Amino acid sequence: MRHSLLVRLIASSVLIAVCSIVATAWLAARSTSGEIRQQQGQTLARDARVNDALLGYAASHPRWDGVEETVRGLARQRGQRVALATEGGALIADSATGRPPLPARASAVVDPLAVDVSLVPGTATDRIDARAVGPFLLPGPERARLREEVDAQAACLRHEGWRATVAVGPGGRPYLRREGGPATLAPDTERPGPPASVPYAASQPGSPSCSPNTPGPTTTEKRALNQLAALVRKCHGSRVEVWLDETGKPAAAASAAECLATARRAQLKPYVAPAALHYIGSPEDRTPVIDPYDIAGATAVILVLAVGVSVLVATRLARPMRAVTAAARRMRAGDGSARVMVRAKGEVGELGAAFNEMSEHLDRMEQQRKAMVSDVSHELRTPLSNIRGWLEATQDGVAELDPALTASLVEEAMVLQHIIDDLQQLALADAGKLRLHPEPVDVADLLEQIATVYRAAAAGLVLTVEVTGRPYLDADPVRLRQAVGNLLTNALRHTPPGGRVSLRAYSDGDGEGDVLIEVADTGPGIAPEHLPYVFDRFWRAEKSRSRQTGGSGLGLAIVRQLAEAHGGSAAVRSEPARGATFVLRLPRRTKIRD
Repeated sequence: MRHSLLVRLIASSVLIAVCSIVATAWLAARSTSGEIRQQQGQTLARDARVNDALLGYAASHPRWDGVEETVRGLARQRGQRVALATEGGALIADSATGRPPLPARASAVVDPLAVDVSLVPGTATDRIDARAVGPFLLPGPERARLREEVDAQAACLRHEGWRATVAVGPGGRPYLRREGGPATLAPDTERPGPPASVPYAASQPGSPSCSPNTPGPTTTEKRALNQLAALVRKCHGSRVEVWLDETGKPAAAASAAECLATARRAQLKPYVAPAALHYIGSPEDRTPVIDPYDIAGATAVILVLAVGVSVLVATRLARPMRAVTAAARRMRAGDGSARVMVRAKGEVGELGAAFNEMSEHLDRMEQQRKAMVSDVSHELRTPLSNIRGWLEATQDGVAELDPALTASLVEEAMVLQHIIDDLQQLALADAGKLRLHPEPVDVADLLEQIATVYRAAAAGLVLTVEVTGRPYLDADPVRLRQAVGNLLTNALRHTPPGGRVSLRAYSDGDGEGDVLIEVADTGPGIAPEHLPYVFDRFWRAEKSRSRQTGGSGLGLAIVRQLAEAHGGSAAVRSEPARGATFVLRLPRRTKIRD
């Protein structure tokens, strides 16, 4: 199969297709995967920044009124569309002009009381935005007073060699930050904190001598703490202490953490904007870009490979085709020896071999045609020359047309008629127009009739008939008698005086097989090199074609045609100096050809 033209063409096409697919897939995977990773990181960072800005607005405003300017500013900074809508789908703000339809999916939910930790890492466990302070937001005078106290503490620490800075919490409360991080002034989680209405202070081992104390809650913070403590006790079912850490964020014991978070959401809800859906459109720069040089390089490689494979296959296919074409043109010009060198295998090799066989057959047929024309001319020339010569002699008065001459001329005319009849019979057989009229034939009776007719011609010879069993045939008796008669005539002609000629018939196998008729003689036999040509037309071992050594050379050819017309065959076996045996193998029933 590897030499098949079809297989090679399919393999070439598959190779080109596979290379194209692999190259395309490699380029797409290489460029797209890298671009996707990059875009995912950029998208996540952009979405987180936009979401953080909107969370900050929601944490510090009870409504979304006025957020339009913030949305437009974020869209300008990020280079992408930013839109807000309520959870019911009502549009709040949109940076896109014309208000096109919102994307199918929201990027995130903006809710300062339930922050998305995937967009805001490090969010507290209660998921409440630190900027949502609500009633804990300190007014200006309280901020100023606390700032004076904290600044004084910071100055004391710096005076003793500590690095201390002042930071401000989301609600406006200032607090100290020392080297190594801010002091943790909240009590241990395993012990309850001080009452919310009582100022407290805590110090750490190794603190400076000035022992800075965190200022207690202001009036605003006390009011908010009392409200929050009531909500916590309502949730927890028992008295729970709530206090502020140094940044101003409410705290409670670990056992009340869940209730504290619920209470804080209830307390902060009037001070923050309601939850909204955040939409971010796709910016122009988010479309994956494939390097054009990679595309050009891969395309060039594929083209070179495709062209190379195509040229190789086409060249290997075209070379034998051109050779066959050139040989066919030589044949048309009359060169019967035109052949092609067959080196390939598969369909191309079969084409070359078939062409050579056809060329040899045509050359052989042409040689046979020329030989046949020459033989026919020779066979007809001799009797015609004799007839013409004697007639001209009679016309010139050189010879008299007596009964002997007349009988000689009639004999020559009969020779001509016999040759013409044989040629006509062969022509009919070649054209498939040789008609048979089969009927039941007793082979034993047929051979006895033929022997009786030829006994006079067999003077000086022994002619015997041997029939095994009673074979019967469904055949044309006239044509069969002609075939056996031609074989018997040939045997009598080549058997020397005192020799023996035998007619034999028997059934092949168990009596139901073919019927074999043999004509055997004790003549000189046939040379092995001549056996393949015995049944050819006009073939004679003696090339002089003398009437004394043989006939016209058509008798055995007619025998073979008649045998084949009956669906059988004709064969010969012989050894030099041991005679020859001609065998007709005939089926019991003859199939009439249309």
